[in-house]
Amino acid sequence: MYFISIRNIFFWGIALLALFMSQSSSAGGITLTGTRVIYPEQSKQVTMSLRNTSDKSSFLVQSWVENAKGEKSHDFVVAPPLYVSGPNNENTLRLIYNGSAQNKERETLYYFNVKSIPSVDKSKVSGQNVLMLAAITRIKLFYRPSGLTLPAAQAPEKMRFQRTGSGVTIENPTPYYLTLAQITIGGQKVDDRMIAPHTSEQVALKSLSNNEVKFRTINDFGAVTAEIKIQLRQ
Repeated sequence: MYFISIRNIFFWGIALLALFMSQSSSAGGITLTGTRVIYPEQSKQVTMSLRNTSDKSSFLVQSWVENAKGEKSHDFVVAPPLYVSGPNNENTLRLIYNGSAQNKERETLYYFNVKSIPSVDKSKVSGQNVLMLAAITRIKLFYRPSGLTLPAAQAPEKMRFQRTGSGVTIENPTPYYLTLAQITIGGQKVDDRMIAPHTSEQVALKSLSNNEVKFRTINDFGAVTAEIKIQLRQ
């Protein structure tokens, strides 16, 4: 009689998962050229490039747009919504806005999704059970009104950090969604976060060593900006 311990099952499960992940990474897949999409109101369409980095496998690729709540949105048309990407192929998707008029005073957040399913050579797996795993890439899509007077590049400098009794309030008074990274408040590190336009978030902090705030942001191209230093408001 053989006894299998829970520890052994866990160990081999982790080992197999690591092996699968390493093989998947080396095998390639569908990658996007950017980490976010900006859709200016005046644009008739914007494009996204997707590349199949595998030199052997084809992928069935499906794309769609969701609203900020994660619900499928019909405000955008993705063309083509479904296609097959061959080995080392690069394809261009078109995003076309066909929704109703949006808020003119601020950006609107959506999510652009890409699902890729690898092809299977039926001649090699005939009569066998095959596990098919789909990979989903999800990036932010911002619909940007044309009448915003504040340039997007200047928005991070407008951020406000106010000391309160229970911590610090982070306020975004701009019409843009701002993603803050590498945040340090009063000598304490704070998790990265995205602040919606004209909203604020409360961060619980105690025993701040100073009034200095340091942070970076993610710009329209997905790059981390230069560090910004400001003082806490009292």
